[in-house]
Amino acid sequence: MVDDIKARMTRARREKDDVARNVLGLALGEFQTAEARANRPLRDEETVAVVRKLLKSNEETLSLASEASGAEALRHEIEVLSALLPAAPSPEAIESAIAPVADAVRAAKSEGQAMG
Repeated sequence: MVDDIKARMTRARREKDDVARNVLGLALGEFQTAEARANRPLRDEETVAVVRKLLKSNEETLSLASEASGAEALRHEIEVLSALLPAAPSPEAIESAIAPVADAVRAAKSEGQAMG
């Protein structure tokens, strides 16, 4: 994810997108801080957690923002950060993944049997 963010920062710099460049730089700084605290490189799920934390913070700030231009910048930051997160599976993908065991789950006599 770090390499992806660096590439996006370069693209944002070329496109003169200061908001994207700044929020991506902030994400990199948060990664470096978390790595220093853990005294090891971050795992993928930890980098996703850092991005989710930044995203949540921006969403909370947006809900309190009253200035239109500030709100627009926050929306753009949220868009940039959201693009870094892995895509959630669609309901159709989940349905097709559990289809092979759906009958066995329905036929289970108790929750324990249904869960495995």
